[in-house]
Amino acid sequence: MSRQRFRTMSKDTDKLLREHISYVLQGGGAHIDIRAALDHLPLELINVRMGDLPYTIWQVLEHMRIAQWDILEFSRNAKHVSPEFPKGYWPPPSAEADERTWRSTLSSFFADLDQMDQLVMNPATDLFAPIPHGEGQTILREALLVADHNAYHLGAIMAMRKMKEG
Repeated sequence: MSRQRFRTMSKDTDKLLREHISYVLQGGGAHIDIRAALDHLPLELINVRMGDLPYTIWQVLEHMRIAQWDILEFSRNAKHVSPEFPKGYWPPPSAEADERTWRSTLSSFFADLDQMDQLVMNPATDLFAPIPHGEGQTILREALLVADHNAYHLGAIMAMRKMKEG
C-alpha cells in the first residue's frame, strides 16, 4: 500500500490508527501491561542473576530505557547522536541498582514512553513521512520499534521473575 493512500485516509481512520499504536505502546492486546508489570516487580529481584543469564532484571530495564530514549530522540531531534552500539545500550555487566536507581530508571522509562505516545497521538505528526535526518524511517516505524523492543524485553523480565519466584 502506498504512502499516498495512507495520507488520504479519513480523520476517523487516522485517529483510530493513532489510538491503536498508543494501545500497543502501553502493552495492550496480547502484550503485557508494561506499567503494571514493572510497578509491582519485587525490589529484591532487580539485581539477581538467574540461571546462566548474563544480566539482571534492572540491567534489562536499563537497556530498554536507553534504547527507547535513543529511538525517541532520533525521532524528534536531528542533532541527536546515538550511543555506541551495542556497548552504549547496556549498563556495565557488574552494575547494580539500589532502590533509588531502580525508581529513576522506571521514571525515565515511563516519561520517554509517554513522550513517544504523545508524539504518535499528536495529529500534527505525520506518521508516514520519512524522518528528514533518517534513512527512510517514519514515526510510525519508530513507534512500532519501541513497542516491539519493549514487549520482547518485558517478556524476558517476566520469565526471569518466574524463574526466581517459581
